[in-house]
Amino acid sequence: MRGRKPLSSISPVIYRISVFLRRRLRSLRWHLGREKFTTCLSGGTLPETVAAHRSILMRKLEGTDETLQRNKITSLRTAASLIDGVIINPGEVFSFWRLVGKPVRRRGFLPGLQLSFGELVSMVGGGLCQFSNLLHWMVLQTPLEVTERHRHSFDPFPDYRRTVPFGTGATVFYNYLDLMFVNNTPWRFQIKTWVDEHNLQGEIRCGKKLPRRISIEERNHRFVRTGGTVYRENELWRIETDTQTSEVVSEELIMKNHAEVRYDVTEIPGISVIESD
Repeated sequence: MRGRKPLSSISPVIYRISVFLRRRLRSLRWHLGREKFTTCLSGGTLPETVAAHRSILMRKLEGTDETLQRNKITSLRTAASLIDGVIINPGEVFSFWRLVGKPVRRRGFLPGLQLSFGELVSMVGGGLCQFSNLLHWMVLQTPLEVTERHRHSFDPFPDYRRTVPFGTGATVFYNYLDLMFVNNTPWRFQIKTWVDEHNLQGEIRCGKKLPRRISIEERNHRFVRTGGTVYRENELWRIETDTQTSEVVSEELIMKNHAEVRYDVTEIPGISVIESD
């Protein structure tokens, strides 16, 4: 079953009005809400690495303009400079858009590819979801608590050098589709981000060695065909391990993903599809 009909297909004017109103409401929340947002950028580096990840910059996307991917790298580098070094003190909330701000040309953002209502389109700041994806994946491996995260209801592209489980992405769109998480621990955390020649890099660091190590494990990953439509499913489990004894302290199911596949799986080697009644 396809998603709901987008407002833009009814009227572009209605769509623009809807976006404007949602952005205004989010701005009001920022200024009138009770959250204490993190704003402190530090030139130093906290000593302990809690989570780290890197994401390849140039992806294999057939039929797309390579210039837009190169533009995306510029936008990612700009966004990374606005987040690199941010300190998240106890009780503070991280907001992707509060730190990055509006992605416009005059601030160093360029047109890139953006997935909008299931289609790839070009827009200024397109591709920043790669950044929010990386941040969300790292946060899942820390005691930080995600309070806002959005995702696509479908699987748009085949895996290309995927290094994280399916279903861990975080979609962002200025400013009302945000990635937010809160520090409800007694420890200070720091985010380090940068772009090198081939990758977007990230680390979440802490002021002290934590008593538990957190990892994410994928289970029951499969492709299922139901009524002629292929779906992708998996479960994501959070595993906590004592850092001194290496003993597993807890296992928790944190996500169950079920998404329609929008590409032809029969053309991809190694994928088998389970037929379901």
